Amino acid sequence: MSVRVRYAPSPTGLQHIGSVRTALFNYLYARATGGAFVLRIEDTDRERFSPEALDDIHATFDWLGLSWDEGPGVGGPYGPYFQSQRAELYRAHAESLVGSGHAYRCYCTSERLAELREQQAQKKGEQGYDRRCRTLSDDERTRLEDSGAPSVIRFRVPLEGSSVFEDTILGAVKRKNRDINPDPVLLKSDGFPTYHLANVVDDHLMEITHILRAQEWVPSASLHVLLYDAFGWSPPVFCHLPMVMGKDGKKLSKRHGSTSVVDFRRAGYLNDAVVNYIALLGWAFDDKTEFFTRDELETKFSIERLNKSPAVFDYKKLEWFNGAYIRALSDAELINKIIPFLENAGLVTNPPSAEHCEILDGVAPLVKERLKLLSDAPEALRFLLSEIDPPTLEDLVPKKAGPKDALVALQEVEKLLDGFFDRTDEQNEEMFREASERLEMKLGHLLMPVRIAVTGSSVSPPLFGSIQLLGETKTRVRISEAIERLKEAIE
Repeated sequence: MSVRVRYAPSPTGLQHIGSVRTALFNYLYARATGGAFVLRIEDTDRERFSPEALDDIHATFDWLGLSWDEGPGVGGPYGPYFQSQRAELYRAHAESLVGSGHAYRCYCTSERLAELREQQAQKKGEQGYDRRCRTLSDDERTRLEDSGAPSVIRFRVPLEGSSVFEDTILGAVKRKNRDINPDPVLLKSDGFPTYHLANVVDDHLMEITHILRAQEWVPSASLHVLLYDAFGWSPPVFCHLPMVMGKDGKKLSKRHGSTSVVDFRRAGYLNDAVVNYIALLGWAFDDKTEFFTRDELETKFSIERLNKSPAVFDYKKLEWFNGAYIRALSDAELINKIIPFLENAGLVTNPPSAEHCEILDGVAPLVKERLKLLSDAPEALRFLLSEIDPPTLEDLVPKKAGPKDALVALQEVEKLLDGFFDRTDEQNEEMFREASERLEMKLGHLLMPVRIAVTGSSVSPPLFGSIQLLGETKTRVRISEAIERLKEAIE
């Protein structure tokens, strides 16, 4: 049997880490087994449907570098792949369940259902539909039909017994039928299906062999097993993935930080780093390997190595991954990736000017070891690409030192600039060390005022490389201005 898996997002919101993990695991399983990965858009909730969310699904897949074998824009033998275009299929299957006695028409009004929910909330008894229309007589049904009363189709959940299914991760899952949502709606009065009907019908008709989805869908699986049985179909293999949690042990949400993929993209994460890290949220090849190429993931992934325990999303770990992937880029690749962030910050034009291109050609070695995110680049390189604010007196003076110490340091460095640009970094470092010893000054006290004067920040790329890229003229001007500020303060 050839593996067929699907990712079936609802275009009602942005793609988040949990849903992308589901998509990735389905994609990797298809690739590892030589199967097919299907993208199906579950857009039957027309009230919450968002064109922007649909665009985000495509943008997310494009950015992550994941492609589907069947689905929107690609086609396939089981289309259409938008559920909103499959309404007739769902209506026909819902009617077939009514005909077989596994479903029935319900004529309860929204007002009655609201009143029922209020009564149940007050009594704190059994929740959900009270099955009123389940036992209507034929005469009552005929009367309601003749009156033109709108109706929905509800599934007739068995009152006795249990539903049982085998899950690849969880093992045997058994649930008493009386604990399943009482007679859920399958087809709404507007003719659109609910998730449960459309999901089961589509998975069967599209010949899906394995369902990989989050464990929050386990309760729904019990109902779906009953639906498969009612249709006389064999269900796919279920594989309910471990939950993705925050470090506090609660389900990952916005309170933990960014969760939508677009946020991670805008923050400057690399797609390969994100894919690699997400692949480890509930799966491991062994107990030591963390870095995988895309090809390795597509060959090594297996559902047998999925973990039953919840996965913890660690933002710091993802940053560490991202930094490692940044360092693995070539200098040219890194520059191409940070230019959009520099443009957004207003530091370079599109395309960059000749002057900025000359600077950018040399910045990769300067920042590669220090960037955790591509979005860190504007602040790291601002001093090279624009004028800096004059440093304050407090910034120029190192801790446990005074203005005179800072002034002496800058005046000494002003002399060391003679020949600086002809020497190597190692030679300059030796000369600065000799100067600090001669002045009986800590090397840090010598360098800090220079760093502040030249870059405008106490945290910057390596100082000597920064000075080399900034150039002698700008470096001397900035140091000279800092010297004058210190003189004025001392006087």
